[in-house]
Amino acid sequence: MRLFHRTTRSLTLTAEGEAFIPYATSMAEAEAGARAELSPLPGKASGVLRMTAPSGFGQSVVLPMLPALLEANPDLRIDLDLSDRQVDIVGQGLDVALRIAPLEDSELVAKKIAPNPRLICAAPAYLKKHGRPTMVSQLDNHACIRLCAVRRWPLIVDGALIRKRVDAYVTTTSVEAARTAAVQGLGLAQLTYWDVFRQLADNSLVQIHLEDASMEDLSVWAVMPSRRYVPNRVNVFLGALQGQIAELSQCYSRSS
Repeated sequence: MRLFHRTTRSLTLTAEGEAFIPYATSMAEAEAGARAELSPLPGKASGVLRMTAPSGFGQSVVLPMLPALLEANPDLRIDLDLSDRQVDIVGQGLDVALRIAPLEDSELVAKKIAPNPRLICAAPAYLKKHGRPTMVSQLDNHACIRLCAVRRWPLIVDGALIRKRVDAYVTTTSVEAARTAAVQGLGLAQLTYWDVFRQLADNSLVQIHLEDASMEDLSVWAVMPSRRYVPNRVNVFLGALQGQIAELSQCYSRSS
């Protein structure tokens, strides 16, 4: 197939060459996009970062950091799914998933971002009216706020993990709703630190320590589909996230 008419004085396209131009342009643009993605400017991110995060953690930690991240990386775009369900990150074409739940054995790559222990908390007004539990058995005397995904509260007693049945006055699928219900004085809630760190700092919630039990040590994990190639946008985001968590930890540590 001839694409050009060539003479000693000119070079012109054939009809086939004219027809091929749109395809050639598309391929050139795709190559340029791939080069920009695979070889970005040092320290800069570009392209679409497709990610998912738990709703509570996403609202309290991830969303507040996005303005600075996007300002520093003007060619970056964010596609964020806030959901407490675990999604198929490979099937959904996601770059990274932030997870709190204990990780199951998987071929996925997981990177620990920060500790995120469970804790029991309540509003000062609730504790003033109903008293503060100090033993596991005393939880039976209190109204509790339960997440649908956590049917019984996990507690560590004598070094073993138990599942404690609680009297759920409020049951919800939403971490944000559970946190709000606790702030409103509707009962005790078992959430994770990064769900309620601001409320602990401003004393709208108070952490409750049980003498005969400790809480499960969870963590924030970044889960990625592959170890061979991690896009630069993911590395830039995770670096910013770790910086955000370090800054928040420093700001709120005294109060919490």
